[in-house]
Amino acid sequence: MRTRTLVLAVLLLLAGCSSGGGADDGPVVLRFQSLAWQAESVRVNKELVQQWNATHADVKVEYVQGSWDSVHDQLLTSFEGGEAPDVIHDASDDLADFAYGGYLADLKDVLPARLKADIPRRSWETTTFGDGVYGVPFLQEPRVLVANATWLRRSGVRIPTPGHPWSWTEFRQITRRLGGAGRYGVAWPLKEPVSATLNLSLSAGGQLFHRDADGRVTVRFEAADAVVPRTVRDQLGVDRSASPTTLGSGGSDTLPGFFGGRYAMVPLGFSYRQQIAQQAPKGFAWQVLPAPAGADGPVQGVSPQTLSVAEDSRHRKEAVAFVDFLLRPENTVRLALGDWMLPTGTQALADPALHTAKDGWATGAALAGYLRPAPARSVRGYPEWKDKVATPAFQEYYSGAIGLGELRERLEKDGNLVLARYQR
Repeated sequence: MRTRTLVLAVLLLLAGCSSGGGADDGPVVLRFQSLAWQAESVRVNKELVQQWNATHADVKVEYVQGSWDSVHDQLLTSFEGGEAPDVIHDASDDLADFAYGGYLADLKDVLPARLKADIPRRSWETTTFGDGVYGVPFLQEPRVLVANATWLRRSGVRIPTPGHPWSWTEFRQITRRLGGAGRYGVAWPLKEPVSATLNLSLSAGGQLFHRDADGRVTVRFEAADAVVPRTVRDQLGVDRSASPTTLGSGGSDTLPGFFGGRYAMVPLGFSYRQQIAQQAPKGFAWQVLPAPAGADGPVQGVSPQTLSVAEDSRHRKEAVAFVDFLLRPENTVRLALGDWMLPTGTQALADPALHTAKDGWATGAALAGYLRPAPARSVRGYPEWKDKVATPAFQEYYSGAIGLGELRERLEKDGNLVLARYQR
């Protein structure tokens, strides 16, 4: 009997050792969920994963393809189900709820010194919530004006530069001058109007979200917040210099009309240049111009793309090492070129490949110093506020269905009711 008991104990001990994560179990496996979607960007991300795996026998990375269209809900489900990826690609304006909810690891004390020093403080602010840092901001894009170069040259209007951009008043005057005879000076693709409006409003001093001494956030729609929306509304309804048919469109939807000579300019994210370069008809001349500037100059808000580590990850040290590898300057340049965006890191941003005149790279790089954290970056409940309150309110305002007073009331009254639930 004693012999049988001893054998059973030995077998149980061996079984425990075989499932305990020892050296004989094989390499650590990290799951990296990427939101890269452009073919060139997906290829670069996968190549970097392969490069890591080829040089790290003890830590292997598994590439998981995610989607920008559903990332917030998908991540929330995976967090609550205990199945979150170890390394998470997202955007800084989507992190607040996850950071405050305890789903993301605080990286403040584990980030390599190189990364801390290379990325400017203003970029780190986009992923800082309370006393913690919950992501590494690595790619960003300004909003720019993509213009029909031939149309602008023939019109004789002043061509703006990053050092001397158009004011919002001048921009309205120029679009009025460029429009007419069934053509428009500008096409605003405002299917998703909130981030475009809020981020461009920083140039006029708009903030919208205001935090008191206790850390509580409230919405106040003040005069500076109205500059950009009123300009767009006047272009649409008063001047008839903006196309009314693109309001419900995404950026890509405006490109056929742009190539066809229907609009002189389209405000777009910097990364749209890839589609334009690939799809523009032969001989079509286009150029990148800085967005209009307000009283605070050409500043605008951005929500950089980020890399975070799940709080539940059992391999944080390895996950941070992989993030550090992905964001080496030479790798960040590859990621930026693949996504047609700008790096946050100063070493990568200095690469000559990102300062060429071709395809407007130099204009974008010159704007990098003016980019600031998006107003919504640290607001708990922002995704719900945006979807349920702000998006329909801005859409109705731009279409002419409601006036500025009702827009203000809905953003403030209805919006603060939503935010209050997250700040109890």
